[in-house]
Amino acid sequence: MTLGEPGASTAFDLRALLAARGGERYALHAQHLNHQLPRMLHTIGFDKEYVRARGAHFWDAEGRDYLDMLAGFGVMGLGRHHPVVRQALHDVLDASLADLTRFDCPPLPGLLAERLLAHSPHLDRVFFGNSGTEAVETALKFARYATGRPRVLYCAHAFHGLTAGSLSVNGEDGFRDGFAPLLPDTAIALGDLAALERELRHGDVAALIVEPVQGKGVHAAPPGFLRGAQELLRRHKALLIADEVQTGLGRTGDFYAYQHEEGVEPDLVCVAKALSGGYVPVGATLGKDWIFKKVYSSMDRVLVHSASFGSNAQAMAAGLAVLSVLESEEVVAHARAVGDLLRDRLAALSSEYELLHEVRGRGLMIGIEFGRPNSIRLRSRWAMLQAARRGLFAQMVVVPLLQKHQILTQVSGDHLEVIKLIPPLVINEADVERFVLAFRAVMDEAHDGGGLMWDFGRTLVKQAVSGR
Repeated sequence: MTLGEPGASTAFDLRALLAARGGERYALHAQHLNHQLPRMLHTIGFDKEYVRARGAHFWDAEGRDYLDMLAGFGVMGLGRHHPVVRQALHDVLDASLADLTRFDCPPLPGLLAERLLAHSPHLDRVFFGNSGTEAVETALKFARYATGRPRVLYCAHAFHGLTAGSLSVNGEDGFRDGFAPLLPDTAIALGDLAALERELRHGDVAALIVEPVQGKGVHAAPPGFLRGAQELLRRHKALLIADEVQTGLGRTGDFYAYQHEEGVEPDLVCVAKALSGGYVPVGATLGKDWIFKKVYSSMDRVLVHSASFGSNAQAMAAGLAVLSVLESEEVVAHARAVGDLLRDRLAALSSEYELLHEVRGRGLMIGIEFGRPNSIRLRSRWAMLQAARRGLFAQMVVVPLLQKHQILTQVSGDHLEVIKLIPPLVINEADVERFVLAFRAVMDEAHDGGGLMWDFGRTLVKQAVSGR
């Protein structure tokens, strides 16, 4: 019997393994992986056991239906297990392609690049990697090499990934602490064109990297900033990098978030997350022809930047299927319409709830910010939470949304009183109604000033104080 042929090795039964060991999931993580993850989930009551998923919903072992307003941090743009993406993966596996030979040019990467570039007509070439942070790393390397300059500017509170290069342009100290030295990069405030121009005058800036809508806090670049930044960068022979890892592929109601501002044409664009279809990790860095030709300037430099699993057939098939669905099902327009509906419904509640400070965002990337109430009764409780740790009230909202209403959301960042909604782009009006009703119920309880929600708040205060 030949090795690698059917029946040549001991049978592997994945379903049997999950049936036998699936109940050990939290213990296995605690023993072998990041031990703080199960600890955190147990603490806030998020230690559920989900067994099935479809679209924007998943179910636990008891058959309870949960609405997903998190989309795996944006990975599940089309929801879970979209039939077109699923079929594409079955097809590519059944095709038994000669994948990753490294010494041929398979068709799928070229086809996916062609389709991506059709949505980015001012860009010419694509590098495929395996994740968002790798797409950012590629853009940083390409910008430095193409310009011959060492420094990249980024915006305060930005998030571009957690590998060493992308961490250098991460605007949150909590992620950077303890990992120095990093690359010589400099932060400016989002929207501060004067600060950008001051830095550019030094003559050592390769690029500015920016999220058109920042994931942390859900802050959009001010009107005119991207276009103004582009003009300054071109004048100083530096590049504009748009990080669309979370905002791209329809999330904000445009294919790319930078397209919200007319005339903006970045030199490099990073995408990932939703391009995977939720199945196979993939990242892509799109750029102008001259940048790629400078990096890959000769046959000697053909592998100067590469990725072992980049352009693998499964990832390329998933990406092609995702783009096909986005186009044929008009998902981007749907995300804009449903996002506007959800944001308008939530914004209308601001006049009813004094703890609700602002609702903002674009498309299906929405931030709900809480703030100091006016009434003395609520102000004392708010002050108690803020004294212990900023961000506890937002956590108090996230927990009952899951525990009482089976809706999964997230706090937008450490020490932020902001909940970020980034649901699958396929949610519908019924899902919007379900979320608004649940959110209203949680706000009613919070403004009543008592009950289990504030009891949980006191528990969070004790944990925050003891953890200092």
